[in-house]
Amino acid sequence: MAVSPERAAQLRRASSSLVSLVGGISLAVIPAAVLSIASRVFALPEQGRIAVAIMVATFVGQVVFAVVVESRLSSHLTERRVTFPVWLAGLGVVAAIVIAVFPTNAVVLCLALPVLVAALEVGRGVSVAERLDTRETVAAVLVGLGALGGVLAALSGVEAALVPLVAGIALATLVRSLPVPHRASSPNLGTMGWVVTDVSITGIVGPLINATILALLGPVQSVLFTAVSTVSGLLAIPLNFMRLRLLKAHSPLDIVVSGFALVVATIAIAVAEFTGLLGFFFGVAWTIESTAGLLAAACLWRAASLATTLPFAALRRRGAVRIVTTLRAGAAVFTFAIALVALSTHELAWVFAALLVGELVQALLYETARRRLVARDATGDGAA
Repeated sequence: MAVSPERAAQLRRASSSLVSLVGGISLAVIPAAVLSIASRVFALPEQGRIAVAIMVATFVGQVVFAVVVESRLSSHLTERRVTFPVWLAGLGVVAAIVIAVFPTNAVVLCLALPVLVAALEVGRGVSVAERLDTRETVAAVLVGLGALGGVLAALSGVEAALVPLVAGIALATLVRSLPVPHRASSPNLGTMGWVVTDVSITGIVGPLINATILALLGPVQSVLFTAVSTVSGLLAIPLNFMRLRLLKAHSPLDIVVSGFALVVATIAIAVAEFTGLLGFFFGVAWTIESTAGLLAAACLWRAASLATTLPFAALRRRGAVRIVTTLRAGAAVFTFAIALVALSTHELAWVFAALLVGELVQALLYETARRRLVARDATGDGAA
């Protein structure tokens, strides 16, 4: 049976979206690979500090991403075009070289990680938003091969196991920084200010919680919290992909593809846990206690972001950045407060449960705000 041109084009777009989405694994695997390598190269106290540094790096990456990419995509007054800045690509390559020169220095690793992660976040974000799927596929393969090489080297007892990891990142950064035919839209400074404030308030919650865990419960629990967050972060790949695409325009196709990927990612995590692969990958911090319950709570927390992403993107497309920032700030304070209460039990599962509650509250706030704006438009009062 012949396929209509429209159907063929839709299938090509779906395939392209799926390939680009799968490439997001390369971004999620970096924190996991760093933790795995650190568990075999560095002493336990250093591992705890590296675990916190990974979350700090994630936070820094989110803030830089907000400045370079998200603020432009969230401005309804521009064409919403983004590019990978040459200066950030250059800093990412330099950070990779420094780690390669000092691969067993934990301080160097902790200081360079934020630059590496920022370059990875922005580079991938630009490729996804601008649909540079072929380029992103090549870059993702390079990052994945580098991570695999680093982990295998660490398992073989090589102290310089970080070298192949950062080499893959450097090569991927160069690929993502290749010239593009368009120019980045000029940012709307008002929008940028609200978006960066929004991301900063929300993103700081994870590092603060993990720093508190390190101080109160010690490095093993800190490493475990980061490891479980990293593994469950596999679910964040389709959700982040969907958010990026929806910030440009509403797309039922991308929602369906992301939902399918979310189910596949959940199954993959379960298989990796029950086959012992995760325990082998992360070492002693993972096997010191049962992690199935922690993973279940963490995955529920991540999956709940699906309910948050849809109204969040709708509000951002409308340019309602003040409303989003105000709601996220309130939700972040609430989430951190209940996470501290949960931490008093000395059980990480309750901390992840607190994060889940915070995510659901945030979703409720966004959806309520979205419906009020729609109702206001319907009555002719205008958008907020």
